[in-house]
Formats: sequence, structure tokens, C-alpha cells
Amino acid sequence: MMDSRVVVAALLLVFGLATVFAQSTTPNHVCETKNGTSCEECLKNVTCLWCITTKSCVTYPVRTILPPHSLCPLNDARWGLCWMNFQTLIITLAVIGGIIIIALLVCLFCCCKCENFGSKRFEAKMQRQANKMKTKQEERRAEMKQRHDDIRKKYGLSGQNPYSKFA
Repeated sequence: MMDSRVVVAALLLVFGLATVFAQSTTPNHVCETKNGTSCEECLKNVTCLWCITTKSCVTYPVRTILPPHSLCPLNDARWGLCWMNFQTLIITLAVIGGIIIIALLVCLFCCCKCENFGSKRFEAKMQRQANKMKTKQEERRAEMKQRHDDIRKKYGLSGQNPYSKFA
């Protein structure tokens, strides 16, 4: 249950920031008109930020990305969801980002290591096959030489060729 809340909060942060950046033409004082209302009422507009300590609704400071401490401390700032403060949201997103980066690095390492292992195994197999073929070829050569020697012996050609001295 808590994990789904974190995912929802992360999605709200991403989509909310995108919306805030996209809505640069909205009037700056829309949020200030919601002062004195509730957090839920204030956060219906994604450009608004609710501060619990002052119970005020202010326009989200887009240029600084995070609201400055003078506007509202991160512990007391609410944006997107009233039950999650900015500090928790930042820590959660940092942990999730770190886990994703570590998972990608582990996958990359495993893929590269397995690929190298596979190629070494393939090279060893090819070397074994080449050695087998070389051994068979040598055996065939030896058999052919033996057969030729037998034929020479049979016909009396095993000695030195008498015509070799004329060549």
C-alpha cells in the first residue's frame, strides 16, 4: 500500500513539474486567492504549493525547482498530495533513482561478462574442432603414405630410382 503511494507521488511530481513548466502563461496570483482554504482545495491547481506551518497557498517557484526555505520549509511544503511532504518525496525519488541506476549497471555488467564467457567458450569449441580435423588429416596422410609404400614394395619400387641420377 505504501509502495503504491510512493509511485503515485513520484508520477505526480514528474507530471506536475511538466505541467508547471508548460503553464508559463498562467497568472501568478491564482494560488494566493486560495489562502485560508484547505490543502486539498489549494492543490487542485498544480501550480500551487501548500505550506502547513503558515496554512497558506502560494504559487510554486518554478525557477528554483525546490521551494526556498524562506517560502516554506521542505518538511512543511505539500505539492500534488497533501499527505506527502517534499523532503520525503525527494528522498524517495533519490532512492528509486539510485536503485534503477544500480540495476542497470548490474545488468550491463552481467551482459558483458556473459558475452565474453560465451565467446571464450565458442573459441575453445572451434579450437577443439580444428584440432580434431588436423588429427584426422594427419591420419589420412599416414594411411595414404603407407598404402603408397605398400604398392612400391609390391612392384619393387621401394629402392632408389635408377634414373634419379640423370635428373
